[in-house]
Amino acid sequence: MAAKGNVLIIDDQAARANELADTVVAAGFNVEVVTDPANTEFQIGVGSVFDAILCELDLKDFSWAEARPFLAKMEVQVPAIMFCDEADTELIITALRLGAVDFFLRPIEDTDALIRSINRCVRQRGQQRELEEARQDLEAANTELRGTVKMLEQDQQAGRQVQLRMLPSTPMVLGDYVFSHTVIPSLYLSGDFTDYFTVGERHVTFFMADVSGHGSSSAFATVLLKNLFARKRSDLLRRDDHTILDPLAMLRRANDELMALEVGKFATMVVGLLDTRDNTLRYSVAGHLPLPVLVSEEGARYLPGQGSAVGLMEDAEYEEHSIELPESFMLALFSDGILEILPPKNLIEKEKYFLDVFEQAADSPAELVTRLGLDRVETAPDDIAALFLSKRG
Repeated sequence: MAAKGNVLIIDDQAARANELADTVVAAGFNVEVVTDPANTEFQIGVGSVFDAILCELDLKDFSWAEARPFLAKMEVQVPAIMFCDEADTELIITALRLGAVDFFLRPIEDTDALIRSINRCVRQRGQQRELEEARQDLEAANTELRGTVKMLEQDQQAGRQVQLRMLPSTPMVLGDYVFSHTVIPSLYLSGDFTDYFTVGERHVTFFMADVSGHGSSSAFATVLLKNLFARKRSDLLRRDDHTILDPLAMLRRANDELMALEVGKFATMVVGLLDTRDNTLRYSVAGHLPLPVLVSEEGARYLPGQGSAVGLMEDAEYEEHSIELPESFMLALFSDGILEILPPKNLIEKEKYFLDVFEQAADSPAELVTRLGLDRVETAPDDIAALFLSKRG
């Protein structure tokens, strides 16, 4: 039969210690006796094998006052039961100050009470060990978690660098036209993305995408959209496929590809086609807010557009708009992250405030960025992307 626990008996009178040991052993405990505590090494700290200490309070030539600092250094964890020959108040107080969990007078008349007290010590010590094991397991888990988080941060940083390299060069100057952009991610990776590139001698295709969610999975969806537009640009050259020149068709293709991806991601988008020869714009909107803003001598206004986000439903409907552009203008596309940092509380007020900023600071994209405070935002509550198309007559 396994022992109930390990008990350390400390008493400088060997006969008395052995008598107590016999009682404790008879109750089913392992016992170790120390009769010279000043010159005997024993472990009573965290890693001690003992479950209870039975200690004589009145040891010959031994001062508890002098021993207390040493006991503190030993970080005593084993519960102790103290013994004394007389009920002296000062001795009892000393025992309690030393951390005793129980106190018995000799001769011990109620051995059952002593055994019950030892059993309580064993249970207490068992709980201490369980807590210590749990603490060590938690520390090990935290160490592993910190390593995993560090690895994820490194992966995110690497992914961020890749995503930055996917963005177009800024600014891109084509005669009187200037394309530029900025992206502020809420995390290392962004679900917001923008791109623009020439198609043939007279056209520029551009888009703004705001993928649902944040982090890696949303960033992967932007890679898919970037790849789609690059493929269709290549198809125009290799297969005479004019899809890249059709904003409506590109939204439909983006919808099909996100639906086929089956990762639960959708994206609001604006796709545009600039004709630099005729100074016209064709564009389509897929559930995107805020709407594109056109600024000219006549003021600032939202361009109309509506439609379902891509990746939500197979039979989504979109519409195409075509406008003649002013001789001098700025067209700005933002992801909805910009709305999070605007002062007003509700959406209608935010959209009005947003348009007012364009009215007051529309001389250049740089001035607009400053006015909106984007140059002072290091990490945003939501991803923010901005695309600017400017023309000076």
